[in-house]
Amino acid sequence: MKLVVTVMLKNGVLDPQGKAIGHALTGLGFEGVGEVRVGKRIELELNAADDATALAQGEEMARKLLANTVIESFKVELA
Repeated sequence: MKLVVTVMLKNGVLDPQGKAIGHALTGLGFEGVGEVRVGKRIELELNAADDATALAQGEEMARKLLANTVIESFKVELA
């Protein structure tokens, strides 16, 4: 079973990488680019009995290792 964990900085947390990308896009002539936020996507292959178990394992992994829950939020989905 495949899970996707998406990790993003929480609102209000500065995103210097996103700012740099936004600035570069404007410099390349892309007009109308608003705020840019950068995150990460993690794909996991799990051997789980069912969807609920897989999702629960994915959330536990995200809380313990994949996301810094002080400054990042995450979403776990079946792929």
